[in-house]
Amino acid sequence: MWKYFVIFVVVMSVITFIAFGVDKWKARNDKWRTPESTLFLLAIFGGSIGALLGMQIWRHKTQHWSFRLGIPLILILQVAVLIWYFFFSKA
Repeated sequence: MWKYFVIFVVVMSVITFIAFGVDKWKARNDKWRTPESTLFLLAIFGGSIGALLGMQIWRHKTQHWSFRLGIPLILILQVAVLIWYFFFSKA
């Protein structure tokens, strides 16, 4: 079970990282952009690490307060849920 969870998070993080890079490229080339809600949903569904890396490496969405605060908060909440699940739940 744990192995599949790690694989899922890695895959989602890679997809999210690429999505941030593609959106940055589109922004520079005046192309149709990826909606911010899509980028947030990718982060919520397991890609928060990729979103943080994408923000830093691509220098994308770093001036948007919703991303500067939202993406780290999503990651913190995801880690908190994992800690609760593995250490405090009766699962």
